[in-house]
Formats: sequence, structure tokens, C-alpha cells
Amino acid sequence: MARLDTDLIIAGGGLAGATLALALSRMVPSLRVTVVEAFPLSLDALPESYQPSYDARSTALAWGSRLIFEELGLWSRLSAHATPIEHIHVSDRGRFGATRLHAAEHDQAALGYVADNRWMGLCLMRELLDTRVRWEAPAEVVGMMPLPEGVRVSVKSGEHTRELTAQCLVVADGGRSGLREELGFRTRVHDYGQNALIANVSTTESHGFTAFERFTDAGPMALLPHGSPSRAAHQSALVWTLTDDALEDILSLSDEDKCRRLQERFGWRLGRFTRIGTCNHYPLKLTTVDEPVMPGVALVGNAAHALHPVAGQGFNLALRGLMTLVEQFRLAEAQGASIGDLAVLKRYQALHQQDWQQTVRFSDSLIRLFGESLPPLAAARDAGLVGLDLLPGAKRWFARKAMGIGGRRAVIDHPAPANRESAKNE
Repeated sequence: MARLDTDLIIAGGGLAGATLALALSRMVPSLRVTVVEAFPLSLDALPESYQPSYDARSTALAWGSRLIFEELGLWSRLSAHATPIEHIHVSDRGRFGATRLHAAEHDQAALGYVADNRWMGLCLMRELLDTRVRWEAPAEVVGMMPLPEGVRVSVKSGEHTRELTAQCLVVADGGRSGLREELGFRTRVHDYGQNALIANVSTTESHGFTAFERFTDAGPMALLPHGSPSRAAHQSALVWTLTDDALEDILSLSDEDKCRRLQERFGWRLGRFTRIGTCNHYPLKLTTVDEPVMPGVALVGNAAHALHPVAGQGFNLALRGLMTLVEQFRLAEAQGASIGDLAVLKRYQALHQQDWQQTVRFSDSLIRLFGESLPPLAAARDAGLVGLDLLPGAKRWFARKAMGIGGRRAVIDHPAPANRESAKNE
């Protein structure tokens, strides 16, 4: 049998693809990994110091995700610009029901963290520079053909296309590239009929390291603490759910009027809104793939499932799935099996399926439940929120979901690298 060009090709070098590459370099160093990324990579893009931008896009990291990054030896670098979430406040606008979660009640330093996407990408690239991971960039995967020993992948760079052979292809380029459909995966899509407006905002009161989940008759919104990791600042990351008409209306307003409209929807828990940064937006859809594997190919991250962002579960679910896949690759390599064997990929699917089904149901049910305005349902929501706040067992379950530790163990059952730091040493 002819020698393959590489063992694994990862289509997409964003947060999911780069994290998978780093995890494999740590946990399965014998595998040859090639990442195909559409954006050019340069050492010039990795500055020695990082200056956060006010308009930086960010991601909510659950406590379970911190444990994974610790396992990969990345947290000591990443935590320099990760704002802790010490409290979560969930409420239904205009009604009395509310639930409050506090990290101290669970003997944790934080319930989660908020980190800029660009900062996470820079941290991953810095770590990957010291690995044997190979990069093809700028380039993109445009096709795949199964082989008896694996797959033949078509990689396009500029006007030129060449073929690379590997045991397996992992699609980690999100849900919008079209590669997933090109390879024959079938998706199920539920359109919420809403849009997410993303922006950073400033308020007269500090956030106190509190994340707010606010459900309103016009749709849910979230405000996540952003900025300094050590000082409770006045900046928060906003996720605002809007209908098409409402989005068009908001985007037409001046920044001052945007703040005024936001004030009307959120209230005064953070004082007055004084600034809103650049507004990005995208349509909200629940996208799932019932069969995310086929011989020689696996989907991960948003290519496998895309959730409503207000519950902050998407990337954390993806991260747990990546570690499940890494563990199956490690076992296959130890047993002398091909990582692209359907049996190997099916085990990954089976182990991750319960987690993603539960997380999808949890996230989707919040949106559907709080999207109903009928008085009996509104009263039931209030009772439920109060019950969560008063019943220790229910509150603990809700907290574990929010912290990303409610399902399978987040960290690979594998010896930790020597530079892993312990959360207890903080």
C-alpha cells in the first residue's frame, strides 16, 4: 500500500480546527496532522503583546472548557485576557421570576469565562508553532474521494488544485462553507425567524463579573462581562435577539438611540447604557446533522451542530466533541486501526450524541419556552425560575449545565502534560 501524504486533514483552522490540531499534537503525537485554512497565516499576525479592541468579538467559555484548555496546556496563556463569570442572573422581563447562580456556591473560582475570539486564536497559533502540525494556507478543501486505505482530498490554493491522501478528513470549517453539503451530509434546520445582533456595550455601573440572561417578549438577550480579567469593568458583550423588522429598525438608529432602545429592553440593572460598538448580526437557526460521520470523514463544531447563542452553549459543546474524537483517535492509533475506519468514527458519534442531544434540547427549550407570551405559560416560567432559585437540587443541575460539566467527563482520561496548572493554585 502506498504511503499516505498525511494521517489526518482538518478542513478549517479556526477555533475548532486549531483546537483539534493542538489536542492531537498533545495526546496523539504519532499522528501526522495537516490543517487546510482559507486565510493566510504569518508570524507577523502573532504579536508579542495583545491589545484588546473595544469591538472584539468574544466567546463564552464554560468551566468545563477551562478544564479542557488546562489539559492542553493552553489555559495559562489564554487566561491573561479571559474575563471570569462569577455570577449568572436569569430573568423574565416584566415578571417577578428570576434565578441567580454564584460560583462560590459551587466552590469554583468562576462559572465560566468570556474571551475574545482573536485572542483565543492567537494563543492557539502560539502553541501550535511548537508542534509538528503542518499548515496549508491560504487553501481550501474542495472535494474528497474515498479510498480503500482512507481518503483522497482535493486542496485548492489560488488557481491550483492538488490531491492529498490521508486516513481521515475532519470538517471543521463551520456550517456555511458548503463543504458539508458537497460531501453529502444531510442537515436539519429550524429557522427561529430571528437574528442575533452582536456588539460590545458600556454602562455606568460595573458588571460585577455577572452574566445576564434576560428573556423579553421581543426575544432573549444576554450581557456577558467583558474587559479586564481582574477588575469589574463597565463593558459587556451583548447578544440581542431581534426579528427582521426590529433588526432593520435598530440598525438604522444612531448609537445614542440604539443605547436608548437597549435600555428599554434590558432595564437598569447595569445603570445607563453609554456606548455601543460596531454591530454585527446573523440569522438564527438550529442546525443539526443526525449522521455526522461517514467512512473517512467526520464533522465537528458548527459543521455538525449550530445552536442559538443566547445560552452560550455552542463552542463549549463543540469543544467536548473534539476531545471525544481525540480520545477515539488515540485508542485507534494504540490498537493499530485506521482513524478513518467507520467503526472508530461511529464510536465518536455514539459517545458525543447524548451530550449534543441534551445540549440542543436544553438550549432550544429555553428559546421556545421564553418565546411564549401567553399568561399561563408566563406564570409557569416565573414559578420555574423561582423554583430553580429556591431548590438546591434543581439549581445545582442548572448550574452544571451552565458550567458545561453536566454530561460526560470533559477532560480526556489521559495523563496531563507537565505544564498543566491546577485551578486550586489560584
